[in-house]
Amino acid sequence: MATKVAIIGLGIMGQRMLTHMRLHRNFEPDYLWDPDQSACLQATILDPQSKVMDSASDAINKADLVYLACPPAVRESYALAAAVAGKALFLEKPFGINLDDSARLMARLQAYNIAVAVNFTQASGAALTDLLAAKERGDMGALLGVDIIVTYPAWPRQWQKDADWLQFRAEGGMTREVISHFLFFTERVLGPLSLISAHTTYPDDPSLCETAILARLESETGQAVSILATIGGVQPDRQEFIVKGTRTSRRVTDFHKDAISDGGDFIALRKQPKDPRAISLKAQLDDLSLHLAAKPNRLATMEEAFRIQTLVESILAKTL
Repeated sequence: MATKVAIIGLGIMGQRMLTHMRLHRNFEPDYLWDPDQSACLQATILDPQSKVMDSASDAINKADLVYLACPPAVRESYALAAAVAGKALFLEKPFGINLDDSARLMARLQAYNIAVAVNFTQASGAALTDLLAAKERGDMGALLGVDIIVTYPAWPRQWQKDADWLQFRAEGGMTREVISHFLFFTERVLGPLSLISAHTTYPDDPSLCETAILARLESETGQAVSILATIGGVQPDRQEFIVKGTRTSRRVTDFHKDAISDGGDFIALRKQPKDPRAISLKAQLDDLSLHLAAKPNRLATMEEAFRIQTLVESILAKTL
């Protein structure tokens, strides 16, 4: 039988997951809730089969699985409500906006006998899967390190404008929202990372999020990870993740465009699908089905997510 799902938070991610869960045979995202009535209306127009419940508790109690797409500041209360009710959890990162609170939440969730996974979207994707296979075969030679390059003309990006909280230092910013994904990817490839140095730039308004990051991290075996991230200027969005090897290197652009170099130009490894997001989300949901059945899967664990959150907050704290 399909898993009954409650979606808490009906902004960009909540509506996107609603659409793709409805397309997946193993999920029925029938129960919705958001404090914003306009978001609720948009969601039910998008998916008339679903129903907006009177409260988050009503949605949680009806479901087998709770997907949390709400802003970080309120995730803890909904996550604990789901755990107390014995519901499985699939949530966006980070756990919260405070490392101590997030550590406490993780410990409390671990005490419940429920399935929990975090939605790092590259976890089940072809790019990471193929790269790890190439690494295991030795195709890339010795791995030397990773370069992460992220540049945007503005933040939030145009399609994120409705998520107002993304512009503020308390919860938002490109490091939490985007660079965290590439740090997760890096740890899957190189293992746990440590922050060596960072310089984070903020605007004069102390409420606003970062505008530039320059950071260096290292793996436990000394492989270097360099991050260059900036906002500003008339330019297209750029999101690149490069794993450097002594035989071949791999570049992942925009989360899914996978290319290889043996010293020359990077060459695409596969033809791009018409809707890469649909492919990515289906892969995540396929692995979520495995996770709920207690079978091996590629989804991010709570422990991985908290390690990445710790790195992110450490980078954001370094202003000199």
